[in-house]
Formats: sequence, C-alpha cells, structure tokens
Amino acid sequence: MTGFPMLSLVTWLPIAFGLLVLAFGTDKNPTPARWLALVGSVLGFLVSIPLWTGFDLTAGGAMQFREFAPWIPLFNIHYHLGVDGISMPLIVLNSFMTVLVVIAHWEVITEKVSQYLAAFLIMSGLINGTFAALDAILFYVFFEAMLIPMFLIIGVWGGPNRVYAAVKFFLYTLLGSLLMLASFIYLYQQTNGSFEILDYHKLPLTLTAQVLVFLAMFASFAVKVPMWPVHTWLPDAHVEAPTGGSVILAAITLKIGGYGFLRFNMPIAPDASSALSGLVIGLSLVAVVYIGLVALVQSDMKKLIAYSSIAHMGFVTLGFFLFNQDGVLGGLIQMVSHGFVSAAMFLCVGVLYDRVHSRQIADYGGVANTMPVFAAFFVLFAMANAGLPATSGFVGEFLVILGALKVSFWYAIAAGTTLILGAAYSLWMVRRVLYGEIANPNVAALKDVNARELTFLVLLAIGVLGLGIYPRPLSDVMVPTVMQLLDHVTTSKL
Repeated sequence: MTGFPMLSLVTWLPIAFGLLVLAFGTDKNPTPARWLALVGSVLGFLVSIPLWTGFDLTAGGAMQFREFAPWIPLFNIHYHLGVDGISMPLIVLNSFMTVLVVIAHWEVITEKVSQYLAAFLIMSGLINGTFAALDAILFYVFFEAMLIPMFLIIGVWGGPNRVYAAVKFFLYTLLGSLLMLASFIYLYQQTNGSFEILDYHKLPLTLTAQVLVFLAMFASFAVKVPMWPVHTWLPDAHVEAPTGGSVILAAITLKIGGYGFLRFNMPIAPDASSALSGLVIGLSLVAVVYIGLVALVQSDMKKLIAYSSIAHMGFVTLGFFLFNQDGVLGGLIQMVSHGFVSAAMFLCVGVLYDRVHSRQIADYGGVANTMPVFAAFFVLFAMANAGLPATSGFVGEFLVILGALKVSFWYAIAAGTTLILGAAYSLWMVRRVLYGEIANPNVAALKDVNARELTFLVLLAIGVLGLGIYPRPLSDVMVPTVMQLLDHVTTSKL
C-alpha cells in the first residue's frame, strides 16, 4: 500500500456510515438516520474530490492512488485498488449522486427509513470498490455484492410488482456474471496463478481463446449496460423501483457495463474485440434506433426515460467499438452526461409522483401553470436528454457521431437518428405534461418545488450545463487513458 489509502476511504467510509445508520435509526424516530446518512454521503463525496484534484494528468494513463495488500494468499488474491482516467470520474460521479439521493428522499420515505438510506450508502461504497478494483476476484466480489442493496431497494420499497422486477433484475445480472467468473478462472490458469487484471492485459491469447473470453465477459457487461436484446429487465426495474433506486440504477450501475468493456473486454481480448466489433456496433445501433422508437410510444414517464437510457447507453457502446479517440472519448463523456441527465429526469418524475402519485403522462397537463420553476428545470433536462448544444447530452453524442463518420458514413447516419428520436420523445413528454390548459384538479392543486427539491435540481443543472459548456476538465482526465487503451488494442494484432 503506497501513500494515504484514498481509495479505501471512498470505498469503506460510505459502508461504515451505512452500518451506523442501521444501528442508530428507528422507525419511531428516523431523524438520526437521516442526518447520519446525509453526513456520510457528504463525507463520501468530499473524500472523493482529492482523487480528482490530485490526479496526475502527465501519468499517461497509468493507474494512480494504488493500494496493494495480501487478501487470500492461498490463491494469490490481493486487495489491489487503483484508478485511471476512466474509473476515477465514475467514482466521483457515484459519490455525488449518493448525496443527491439522500437529499431527495429526506421526507419522501417514511417506512424503514434507516434501512432504505443504509442500502444506498452501502451500495455507494461497493460501487466505488467495483470501479477501483484491480484484482479480478475483488472486482467480482464488489460487482456481485452491490446487487444485494439494489435488490432490496426494488423489492422492499418498490411498486406493486416489485418482487417480480427485483428477481428479474437479480437473475439477469447473476447469470451473466457467472460466465465472467468462469473467464477469470481461465485467465488465472493462463497466467500461472494471477488474478491481477493488469496481468491479463499482457496475455498472448490465441484468437479462439480471445473470442471465448470476450463472449463470456460480454454476457455479463451487455446485461449490465443493458444492450438489446438483454435489456428487458431494465424497464421493469425502473418502473417498480422507488425514485432513488431509479436514479442510482440509471446514473451509476448501468455505467459498470460500459466500464467493463473498457477494463476487460477490449484490453484482454483486443483481437476478438476488433473481430466482433461489427456485432457490437450492430446491437448498439439497434438500441439507438429501435429502442428510441419504443420510447416514443410509452405512456408511463419512468418507462419512457428507462427506454431512453437504453438508447443512450447504445450510443456509449457504439463509441467504444469504433476504436478511435473521438468514439471512445465521446462514449465516456456520454456515460458521465447520462449520469447527470438520467438522474435529473427520474428525480423530476419523482417530484411529480410525490404530489400526484401517478407516472402516467395522461394524468398531467398544464403543470407549468402551477409549477413554473419546476417546469424550467424539467425543460432543461429534457433538452439535455435530446442532445441540445450547450448541454452535456450534446458533447458525447457529437463526438461519437464524429467517430462513427471516420469508420462509416452509414454508421454516422444511423447514430444521428438519436438526435431526432431523442428530441421527439423528450419534447412529446414535455408537451403533454407541462403545457396546455390545466388538465385536472390534481394539477391545479400542485405547489412548486420546495427548498429541498430546488437543491438537487440546481446541483444537477450545474452539472448538465457545466459539462455541456466546458467539458475540457473531464476530457483532459480521460484522454491519456483512452490513448493508451487504443494503442494497446489497435497494435495488438495476431
């Protein structure tokens, strides 16, 4: 272990506070649990900031803040952590989103409050561990463990079909990850007893072995993204999950699938990644076009945003497998942008649901007349979802389209349809929900956002506009790692 263990701190501090929330929170007096959760989430975010401020932009994509200690010596398994320009921004994003979820649910959740907040804090630490793990078994443990809090969040605090949605979510992810574990065991044998992920990047595997490893890992990460056609668990999970569960699910956990492609599939099986890139690009474009059309016909706001997430994550995987800097960088920026935008959209739906207890678009109309401040934020986030210039949604999509244009004109044309479809379903929802005459007495009785709601909406608006207007701080962090990855993938030919 070298230097101060920053990564251990961002991993275990939220988990420790989650356990404290469980210990001191009661249903009769949930106030201590709420304050402990807020303190824990804010501290978790604050200790992640030095990862950004102390990140060395001249390190050329090397792992930083590394920690190393024996864990299970019998099998040569280590507690090995480290971050680069891909994983570090995702850790900061996750820590930030945890703060917003705690604020957003300060008054909304009234039953089993301590368990609810503790689940988010513990999950936040486990997700940070997943992004930081450099040992395959440590990664697998964090990867699997974070399913448990989300399973509980959906299954306990979700909607009428919450048990079905939670079990479906769990089984889809678990089955895929078992194949990933099998690939880790195979790679362990090929390296003569190492579970070090960075050692796997150096293995001279045959093309057949690479294809098998690629497909095994693809099964896990494609479900996580999720890619078409293994996406069907996501709309069910979003619809049944409480708002906080939808926020973390869309803003953070889907990103682990994209991260897995960059950390495992592409560097471990570069030749297979190149050989199978057409398949991945094809599936990605289906998600962009077909799922965008599916989003157009949704009557439930959360389901519409859920399908929108699938389409936008299709853009991410498209960018990754173009194998050029614009595509990969655009995909990464899109991941961070989608974190802000999807969280904002789901929280906006949550604001309406808390007042009207309906997610059906038909139950609204004229909301801007009674909630003008809320309407302004909702329009901003809907425009970002549609990829409007000067919002974060534009930057990543534009770079991916540029990257696609360098590979194939038709890829770029197909990818560009997301700008049309995104505008169509986003504006359709905005028009039906916000504008026109006040549709019913429920809308007439609505009150505009309170201070708590305004806090998280303003913070997300700053993120959306800041990244859209000046993305350079983020791109400067990512570019060296992207260049190193592309150099490894494009020069590693059998």
